[in-house]
Formats: sequence, C-alpha cells, structure tokens
Amino acid sequence: MNGSQETEVRNALKSARTIVVKVGSRSLAARPDLPALLAQQFASLKSEGRNIVLISSGAVALGIERLGYSERPSDIGQIRAAASAGQSLLMHRYDNAFRSEGLISAQVLITHGDLSNRLRVNNTRDALAALLDAGAIPIINQNDTVATNDQSFNDNDELSAMVTPLVDADALVLLTDVNGVLSPQNERISFLESPDDFVDLGSQDSVGSGGMSSKIDAAYKARRAGAAVVIASALDEGCLTRALSGADIGTCLPRLPNELRARQHWIAYVLRPRGTIIVDRGAAKALKEHDGSLLPIGVVGLRGEFRRGDSVRIETISGDLLGHGLARTSALETARAAGKKGSQLLNAMGGETDTIIIHRDDLVRNL
Repeated sequence: MNGSQETEVRNALKSARTIVVKVGSRSLAARPDLPALLAQQFASLKSEGRNIVLISSGAVALGIERLGYSERPSDIGQIRAAASAGQSLLMHRYDNAFRSEGLISAQVLITHGDLSNRLRVNNTRDALAALLDAGAIPIINQNDTVATNDQSFNDNDELSAMVTPLVDADALVLLTDVNGVLSPQNERISFLESPDDFVDLGSQDSVGSGGMSSKIDAAYKARRAGAAVVIASALDEGCLTRALSGADIGTCLPRLPNELRARQHWIAYVLRPRGTIIVDRGAAKALKEHDGSLLPIGVVGLRGEFRRGDSVRIETISGDLLGHGLARTSALETARAAGKKGSQLLNAMGGETDTIIIHRDDLVRNL
C-alpha cells in the first residue's frame, strides 16, 4: 500500500465538484431514516458549491411491502408492479427529506436502451446537465416497470458507472452495508489500486442484487472515466461528507491515468457486443502496439450475428480480449472479407476498395 498516494487521492476528494452517489436497497432497508440523513449531507455539500447525482435502489423492495407480497416474486409482471408501486413511495421519501433541507429533487427513470442509443444518451446527458445547472439533485433509478431483459442494467452499481461520464463526475461514492472492500482476513482495505485482493461476502438476504464484486467492477469503469471512487458504509454517521472531506472511511480507489473520453467509455462499457471478431497473431500485435484500424486481412473468424454499427468484441485466436469496437461491416460482409486484400477483397466486397472492419476511432483497446 502506498500511504502517500492514498493521502493524495483522499485529499483530491475534497475538491471534487460533481459527485455521483449510489445507495443500495439493503442500506435503505437497514436504515429507514437514510433519505433524511443523506439530505442533510447533500445540503452541506451543496453549500460548498458541489453538484450531486443520486442513484438509488429500493423501489422494488418498497413495492413488495406495499402490495402485500410475502416474498420477492419470481413473476416478472409482479416485479414490475412492485417497481411501479414502490418508485412513487421511494421518491416521496426522498422529496420530503430534500424539501426539509431546502433541496430540489428530480426523478429520472432510465433503461439500458436509453443509454445504448446515441441520440437518447445525448438527450439524457443534456437533461442531467440542465437539472444540475438549475441546482436540482437528480435521483436516478432503472425504469423497472418497462425495462425488458435486453434493456435492463445488471444492477444499479453498473448504472452508476455509466452515469459517471454522463455528468463528468470527479468522484463516485458507492454506499453499501459493509465498511468497504475486505481483505481475506475480513479487515477493511482503506486503499485499493488493484481489485485482486478482496472478499465478496455477498448478500445475506433477498433484498438488493449487487455484491462487492459488482461494486469493484463499477469502480473500475468509473475510474476509466476519470473519477476517484469510494466504497463505504451508508450506515456510518456522516459517511458521505466524511468521505468527501478526505477522511479515512471505507475503501478509496484512485482514478486511472488512461482516462477514456465519453464516447470511448460508451463503446467500451455501455454498448453490449452483438458478436465477436477473431483476429490472427499479426493483427493482434498491431492492435496492441499501434493505434490502427482493424482491416479484413487480419480477420480469421467471427461469432454471432451483427449489423453495421453494432458493438463487437475483438479477440485473439486463444480467446484473449483485445477490445470493443463498432463494426463497419455486417457479420456476413465480415465473413466475406476475412483474410483478403487487394483484388480478392475487391471482388468479395463487390467493388468496394476501402473496406475497414473497425475504424480506429471506433475501437477501444486495453479494457
């Protein structure tokens, strides 16, 4: 552990201007007064000129109770009904707590489909920016009532990592019901550069979905967007204001030096690949060492059905991931062009002379 680096990272949190805060269902269940406690801390942070974006779980859990279900239902229709009934109750609790502190709350419900579509993600970014400019605190949750399987986030940890670059956040604070990332000896790790050494205690009940591994994954993606991350217990007094004042609370993770631009982050971590393109050793070496495009000559195989513009994985023959990119050719066109150049490529592509499988501007390496 590098003590001086930890001190530097924690001190930098004092100057974070835009902060994404995620709170989970289990924390809300364990501490019913949590919305009020968060509102008090948000008011303090807002008085310092900071912007806050809250991502809150809890709608389904509240809806299950409100509709009188004895346990979490397995029927998707009942889960959607619970989300609908619980979301209004969740927002009511936050709105009451925020108003008592002079804060403005704003509900934002989104699906993965909203963020995977370029036009809709830009609309979402503009709406969030307008809310922050107006001094409001957006409260974001997945729109569980309408989200289909392919439009759902894995959990709100994943959603928080996707929202971080949308609002150009300097910090992401993941509030949970444990003290942070734990060592194999069940001790809190205060500073973590690599996610290799942690214990995932998992969920002990039916409330909530994301374990520590989900938070580590979300933290990595947020760090690639240029944000520092803190994983801490929502049950600790003043957890948020303490974390953002540089106190030794929870586990802090530094931002990564190879920051991705917003569009690169969208290609790498928001879009879900529709297929895989397999490349030979020469192409793999070129993609690793040079900032070039993927050309047909280096392609040796593919999996899946994808269209032009779809996200695809790029893998070596041995299955190592090289990156994600936007395909400029469909699966059928890619198969026709694979391994060809010159006149062979010209004939295979019906006279097209500038065939590129993935342009370098649409390719994100080193995930």
